[in-house]
Amino acid sequence: MLYTNGEGEFRGSKDDWDLAAQIAEKCVEFKADDEDELVADEAVSCYNCRYRRWTVRSFACLNKAGFIWTV
Repeated sequence: MLYTNGEGEFRGSKDDWDLAAQIAEKCVEFKADDEDELVADEAVSCYNCRYRRWTVRSFACLNKAGFIWTV
């Protein structure tokens, strides 16, 4: 499963908690966001990453390693 749609946006929705955690576990660029920005129960999750930017449908990843990840 590809992580993005080719434009840096997560293919899942804002509710794909397990997939976002699996991807973040493999991400060498993961950095926890400020405490007041954390939304997932899992400490390591794309939803809790400082490089995550919410979009209407999901979120975009702005990390330096690039946008394409597989799980």
